[in-house]
Formats: sequence, structure tokens, C-alpha cells
Amino acid sequence: MTDTGIIRDTVTGWAEGHGADGAVRRLVEAGGVRTAVLVEGRSDLAALEALAARFGRALDAEGVCVVPMGGAMNVGRYAGLLGPQGLGLRLTGLCDARERPYYDRAFARAGAPAEVFVCVADLEEELIRVLGVPKVEEIVEAEGDLTPWRTFTRQPAQSGRSRQDQMRRFLGTKKGRKIRYGHLLASALEPGRAPAPLEALFSRL
Repeated sequence: MTDTGIIRDTVTGWAEGHGADGAVRRLVEAGGVRTAVLVEGRSDLAALEALAARFGRALDAEGVCVVPMGGAMNVGRYAGLLGPQGLGLRLTGLCDARERPYYDRAFARAGAPAEVFVCVADLEEELIRVLGVPKVEEIVEAEGDLTPWRTFTRQPAQSGRSRQDQMRRFLGTKKGRKIRYGHLLASALEPGRAPAPLEALFSRL
């Protein structure tokens, strides 16, 4: 079975105009991939991989490949390439509420059911809400980010915002931080305590 990381990178390159249809198709078939989960970015991928480990799920063995698209606006291209009119994979997706219309239109054009699971603001907000800010602060402290976090909360622009909203914004203030914390926060979830969109997504995979 081909590593889905290799498949993911190959599919991403193909979607960006590099590589040939036949080579990608053979790689996907050799890897036993049957389902593509379309997500916006690498932080979503990191969270889903961590949560799969928490659930004891082996997505590679189940024929599931999580594909970060580099932005929700790319969903049409990926759905067309990977869905029923392309490689013939089953499509599902995880997105923010504001992105849902893009997914619905893209899946419809690709001839796929609109099997999309929706976070209210974004995945980070869902994870912070379930874990609670105090628990997330423990993780932030363990990662050595407590001082930057406290400095961030004292900024005038954060005045009047809830601690939950402040934390969500803080995670997006430094390149790579959302990816790192996507993995850490998902790994910290207790069994049976995943955010509703993630529970629903995994129940359908």
C-alpha cells in the first residue's frame, strides 16, 4: 500500500498543474484510496491525523486520504479532479460555515453528494470550545508560548473579546502555529469529547 502522504503530495502537485492524470490514477489505485476528505489547509490535516490516532483509526488502511487544498476557494478544482467525474473517489469535506456554499457548489458540479461537515467559525474554535480555554492555556504553557499569549491578550485590539475568541486569534498570529496546535489540541481531546463536526465526519468514514 502506497503511503497516503505520497499520494497527497502527488495529488496536490497534479491539482497545481504538475504531473499526469494516468500516473496519479495509478498511484491512487495502488494505494487503495477510496475516499478523499477535502480540507482547507495543513492545520486541518494535522488535527484530523491526531484525532484519527486518538480514535484508533488507521485512515491509510481504510482508504481515506485527507487532502489540504491551500484554501477553500480551490475546492472546485479538487472536487472535479478527485470526484465522480475525475478519479472516481468518494468525496467528503470539512469546512467553516462561511465556506459551505463553495463546497456545496463544487460537489454538485463534480456529481458528488454534498457530504460536508461544518465548523461554526473554524476548526480551532471548535477545539478550543470543547477543551476549554484553561486546558488550552496549559498546552500553550507547555509549548513555551505563555508569555506571547499573555502579551497578545493585552493588546488594545483584543479588548472586549472573549478569552475563547482571543485564543482562536492567537493561534493564527504566527506561521506554523495553527498547524502545530491543530495537532496538539486534537491530541488532548478525551475519548467521546470531539467537536460535533469531527465526530460526524469520522462516523461517516
